[in-house]
Amino acid sequence: MSARYRQARLGGCLSAQISRRADGATILRSTEPLGPYPMRLTDRLEHWASEAPDRVFAAMRERGERSDTWRTISYAQMLERARAVGQALVDRGLSPERPIAILSGNDLEHLTLSMGAMWAGVPFAPISPAYSLISRDFSKLRHVLAVTTPGMLFASEAAPYARAIEAVLEPDVELVLGQGACEAGASTPFEALLATRPAAGIDAAHSEVDADTIVKFLFTSGSTKAPKGVVTNHRMLCSNLQAIRQSFAFMIDEPPVLVDWLPWNHVFGGNHNVGIVLYNGGTLYIDEGKPTAEGVGETLRNLREIAPTVYFNVPRGFEEIAHAMDHDDRLRETLLSRVQAFMFAGAGLSQAVWDRLDAHAERTIGMRIMMLTGLGMTETAPSCTFALGEHVHSGHIGLPAPGVTTKLVEVDGKTEIRFAGPNVMPGYWREPALTAQAFDDEGFYRTGDAVRFVDPDDPQRGLLFDGRIAEDFKLSTGTFVSVGPLRARVISAGAPYVQDVVVAGPDRDDVGVLIFPRMDQCARLAGIATGGDAAQLTGQAGRAVLEHPSVRATFQRLLDRLWSEGTGSATRVARARLLLEPPLLDRGEVTDKGSINQRAVLTHRAALVDAMYDAPAGHPEVMLPAR
Repeated sequence: MSARYRQARLGGCLSAQISRRADGATILRSTEPLGPYPMRLTDRLEHWASEAPDRVFAAMRERGERSDTWRTISYAQMLERARAVGQALVDRGLSPERPIAILSGNDLEHLTLSMGAMWAGVPFAPISPAYSLISRDFSKLRHVLAVTTPGMLFASEAAPYARAIEAVLEPDVELVLGQGACEAGASTPFEALLATRPAAGIDAAHSEVDADTIVKFLFTSGSTKAPKGVVTNHRMLCSNLQAIRQSFAFMIDEPPVLVDWLPWNHVFGGNHNVGIVLYNGGTLYIDEGKPTAEGVGETLRNLREIAPTVYFNVPRGFEEIAHAMDHDDRLRETLLSRVQAFMFAGAGLSQAVWDRLDAHAERTIGMRIMMLTGLGMTETAPSCTFALGEHVHSGHIGLPAPGVTTKLVEVDGKTEIRFAGPNVMPGYWREPALTAQAFDDEGFYRTGDAVRFVDPDDPQRGLLFDGRIAEDFKLSTGTFVSVGPLRARVISAGAPYVQDVVVAGPDRDDVGVLIFPRMDQCARLAGIATGGDAAQLTGQAGRAVLEHPSVRATFQRLLDRLWSEGTGSATRVARARLLLEPPLLDRGEVTDKGSINQRAVLTHRAALVDAMYDAPAGHPEVMLPAR
């Protein structure tokens, strides 16, 4: 008997027009045209402030230890706040040449400042908090500020950001703080911006805002090079949010309610999720949790209290939630009470986690929740394709969204996917050479992502992600290794003990992998208590975990399986090494959202790779961290 699913109305990406050109390219377009969309995203704020003035736009728990009180801002209140802050920005003469740099993460002040900036036509740059809080040399923060030349620097709290502010604040840049003060210099309280009285200046400025007005500079995570500032305008946002609305048609039937932690300096959280709420008149509950064993507690607390209508997360977050639902009845009952769909992005979701979520849903509500996914990127605002329906599997990216033209081109033996449409960026800020390289001669954005059809004989089943073309390499035999699918297979087979994987082997005789283990899960397997803090598992403590017989045996079984299941030298993992030191942000080994930079890890850990290949060939054996 086929599985039952909670019904949710879908559209937009269910079928495609497909044509194959004489030059070998394949063109795909949705059969559903893109509907009309507003000129400015702030038009939706104005609309909902009129149509549903008292509806909560955004909420966040009050600051303080385990506060149970939600601080809320309605649509009418947000419009009032946006006009006041917008006037303050106009008074300061801020502009694309002197925009706003936001150092801190998601909160109501950040949201208010961004709404005020949009209303006034002043761009803002939400910068990864990791560049201030985790980085040791602030190199990426300095780079972003050098590219944007901001006239205002904002942080929600002085204390956590003081060291970074003192290192980078220029004398002619106004510092605005939500709380506290900083020794770096005089600062303006955020409340002073809110207290500004709207006047003719903000009305004049708002009247000049149009579809081409820059909303934000959204910086890529810089996984291979320095972060690039993607120019994001109103046309990109509004066209993409209309395409999402048509694809997730259930949001037309009921305003969405989100419980969301995804950072606003990234396109998934900042454009997609905040945009979905604003565009469709929904409510956003800002979640201060994180998708880690240590940080998921706050997310679980929120999901026990607030029932979302659609829930977005990265695969690691879904893994933590699925694990928690094993023994948390209230979490299951609240989360599953009215959610119409789950969606993941950022990486592949393991089938084991997917199956676990299905089992929890069937046990709790007697049916499954559809899991949706797709392909998007910062440069495309983000959504370009969606995989929708009951037959989606990990790796599927679906068919084009309305308004997006997709081109498939053969590159280095793989099929690259490229995009054109109103959601695609005009370019990188102050980077004309990089902008020119980003587009082909027909104006399609070159993604560098490889795809293939789920079923070449039935292309309407959609596309599969097939890795990053730049990551792939050749063995000494000339055999190509497709890194993306192999990484996904190792992570899935090694769940829940594998955090991430780097595939080694360029110009070698066989494939090896460097494994970043999930230390919390490995400690649990070894029976070693961590007190809920896996960060302490470094040095000798971490080595003791990885050398435990149960952990060693588990990773050896993984390697044996990967060896036996390989169908050739390009898919057979011949050797593996466990890494005790986590990937480092300042070395470029990992982005602030946790994405591994394959090239940087192999470069910085070349000695470990060499040692792994010094071992004799034959029966594969997992190597432990060197003492």
